[in-house]
Amino acid sequence: MADPELEAIRQRKMQELMAQHGGGGGGSQNSDQQKAQEEAKRESDERRQMMLSQVLSSEARERIARIALVKPEKARGVEDVILRAAQMGQIVEKVSEEKLISLLEQINTQTSKQTKVTIQRRRSVLDDDD
Repeated sequence: MADPELEAIRQRKMQELMAQHGGGGGGSQNSDQQKAQEEAKRESDERRQMMLSQVLSSEARERIARIALVKPEKARGVEDVILRAAQMGQIVEKVSEEKLISLLEQINTQTSKQTKVTIQRRRSVLDDDD
């Protein structure tokens, strides 16, 4: 009675392992899903860039591209803020480079990280507290 159950568990585990490592007969289905996900991501990025090109001036797009080279997560966050504002109707004209700079300064003040350095001296056995 336990043998068929044990065999079914083994088969499931083997299929999971093969799916994770891309081996066996299930590999083509996994690669199809991966291709579909990559295609959906690419289309999403294209739509995003098209919306940004409608909202941003060419100078502002260049500045965001330069920021993305150094800090891609920061550029993505700024783009998200701009797209959200555009969808809510808060942006009525193209965002110029000056407006983008002021927006970046606002974001920097909101997300500035305070660093604190604490120096702890290691005490040696030979050091006296006297």
